[in-house]
Amino acid sequence: MRIRYSAGKNGQAVKRALVYTHDEHKINFSDVDAEAVGIIKRLKDSGFDTYIVGGAVRDLILGKKPKDFDIASEANPARIKKIFRNSRIIGRRFRLVHIYFEKRIFEVSTFRSLKHGSTGNNFGSIEEDVLRRDFTMNALFYDPLEQVVIDYVGGMKDIMEKKLMPIIPIPEIFKDDPVRMIRAVKYAAATGFAIPLRLKWKIKKESSLLAGVSASRLTEEIFKIINSPHAAAIVEDLDRFGLYCYLQPGAAKLMKENPDFRRRYMASLSSIKGEVLGSLVNDYLEDVVDFDLGAAESYKTVLAAARSFVMPMSPPRFQLEQAVRNFFLARGFIVKKS
Repeated sequence: MRIRYSAGKNGQAVKRALVYTHDEHKINFSDVDAEAVGIIKRLKDSGFDTYIVGGAVRDLILGKKPKDFDIASEANPARIKKIFRNSRIIGRRFRLVHIYFEKRIFEVSTFRSLKHGSTGNNFGSIEEDVLRRDFTMNALFYDPLEQVVIDYVGGMKDIMEKKLMPIIPIPEIFKDDPVRMIRAVKYAAATGFAIPLRLKWKIKKESSLLAGVSASRLTEEIFKIINSPHAAAIVEDLDRFGLYCYLQPGAAKLMKENPDFRRRYMASLSSIKGEVLGSLVNDYLEDVVDFDLGAAESYKTVLAAARSFVMPMSPPRFQLEQAVRNFFLARGFIVKKS
């Protein structure tokens, strides 16, 4: 293990981070996406410190192969855009860069400052960037070229001890961003890590803060959940913490009132294949569809019911329509596309 130092206020060297070598973190390099490695190499060759960050590092340490590889760099978006022609800058409040390789997208963010707190949008240093991340297990930086993991917050130790530990002080963590409650429960369910008692209490106390979260952010979170191999376990825990009623109030209400619906709903989430949106609506539709109206008329009624059921989630219209058409098709009714 090595130690990373930087200059303190008085000019003396101050210990900042632990640096874990390959023998210590044991990441299987073959599980690291080659295109992500290529992006990091080009940015480092251009003089910018760049790392794989977040959930991908956590999963690699746990021996899992990540689906997505997020990257963080000291290069600003304009500079990244110049280096990669196959990229574009996105975002209004805080700009990110998407780099495109055929059907794959890699998201590159610039280190953020703590100037305006953990949700601020100013560029900063790696030492600041790590302190505005949510939990220690998601705050590790992996350099695949040197094959080292840089740990400013004790994340490696918490992963080894299977503990979900917040970085942002508990009194502030959910007031800054209520969606962190959903992520805390999601991460714990997916990894089997324990949520500290104080954090559990805070989630239950401040769950109502989710009522003020935009539909677009809730939609993003629910899609991540239903695309996860742990979807059923995550939804079970979200419901137990009183959070699922803010993501899918219709489903949460029916699960509470109807044990048979809960059983079918959880079974659907446990065996998602292909059409993920269908896993949210099919069991509800099974109970409300009246095919006596005729396929075309039933389709209009059911589409409206499905749209109401998934609120406040607002999936793309064509995806919801496809999910409803697939529901009809599985029962022998063909509905033409409008």
